[in-house]
Amino acid sequence: MSEAHEVNFDGLIGPSHNYGGLSDGNLASAANAGDVANPREAALQGLEKMRMLVRHGLVQGVLPPLPRPNLDLLVSAGFHGTDAQIIEQAARTAPRLLKAAYSASSMWTANAATVSPSADTRDGRLHLTTANLSTMLHRSQEHPDTTASLVSIFADDERFAVRGALPMHPDFSDEGAANHVRLCASHGAAGVELFVYGRDAGESMAGFPARQTRLASESVARAHGLDPARSVFIRQSRAAIDAGAFHNDVVSVGALDTLFFHELAFEDSEAALSDIRSAAEGLFDFKPVMVPADEVPIEDAIRAYLFNSQLLKLPGEDRLVLVAPTETEETDSTRAYCERLVSSNGPIGKVIYADVRQSMRNGGGPACLRLRVVMTDDEIDACHQGVLLDEDTIDDLQEVVRKTYRDRLEAPDLADPEFANECRTAREALLEVLDLQGLA
Repeated sequence: MSEAHEVNFDGLIGPSHNYGGLSDGNLASAANAGDVANPREAALQGLEKMRMLVRHGLVQGVLPPLPRPNLDLLVSAGFHGTDAQIIEQAARTAPRLLKAAYSASSMWTANAATVSPSADTRDGRLHLTTANLSTMLHRSQEHPDTTASLVSIFADDERFAVRGALPMHPDFSDEGAANHVRLCASHGAAGVELFVYGRDAGESMAGFPARQTRLASESVARAHGLDPARSVFIRQSRAAIDAGAFHNDVVSVGALDTLFFHELAFEDSEAALSDIRSAAEGLFDFKPVMVPADEVPIEDAIRAYLFNSQLLKLPGEDRLVLVAPTETEETDSTRAYCERLVSSNGPIGKVIYADVRQSMRNGGGPACLRLRVVMTDDEIDACHQGVLLDEDTIDDLQEVVRKTYRDRLEAPDLADPEFANECRTAREALLEVLDLQGLA
């Protein structure tokens, strides 16, 4: 059996990155709605985070931005004519719809799909199911193009199984890997897959939307051929959702045998931990790390995105490393907790802070920007090589960004038909670097 690695496929932030305020329940998105965005800086920040992990010796992949504006969405809404006429009409009569058509939210690839590695699946293939993201209009349009990207990258049917999204119905609301954690002894060993949901099918709730249903999670687990004894379904706490934890990865992150989570992350933490221990029996010694609310109030955890961090095993490190946003360092309670964390003898031994402020202001931290795909050496060799990054490719992508992305973007700019041409030109140049011209 070949060695397995956790490959992070980060979303390359697109040229239409803007603060549209389209995401109900995402406090940062709402707070910064209408502000001036800097797409160039956003993409460069994301690529520098990728470069950091490449330099640490990890296998790093990238997913390209989706085509924007999505003119099909506007045509479906009744607009017609040339591209310029469609944009002009939408800007005049449906500006919020135009913002949705331009949304760059596919950069948060933790929502792209749910992934189960070949070590966990009945047929021994790596499975990916594209998320339907049906709760939010601006995200619900992503899944056809996301599926096309995944099919292009994971094209070997003998090794990979890529599935389209679940039905576009509230009962099947699926937000992808942002509500999914895999725990294991080592990446190549059989593991336990955790599916966190906010509501049952047909259940209605007041307050911020609970975006993931149990039915969606169970459907993905069945489709991937997972062992029911190694699959755990956990209900996210209503308190966390109402505090702004629109996805579980805002209050929980896991890697290898360790789950790092806030005290208020789950509706019944004691039952959740018991179920995980039972599922892990015989596979690994489960290590939970719970952050008490009296040390880090949930409001601080969400504002600083302590848990929306990458938890990684880096070469040369004997303990796990947390890659957290700089906002975590700048918030007193989370910085102090991280200092205590690394000084303890627990499973997390280092915190590295990454600047992804442009993404953070729209509600996505380091964990939102990546889709974790556990792959064997043979599977890495079988996937599309153009999206596996080295520093030269990162340099090439950054050159395209510097040449084609604007450094200032606000809502009125979306009405300019020339901006649509700029977005198209930029994406085509990025696809050429990644040898994915077929997606243009």
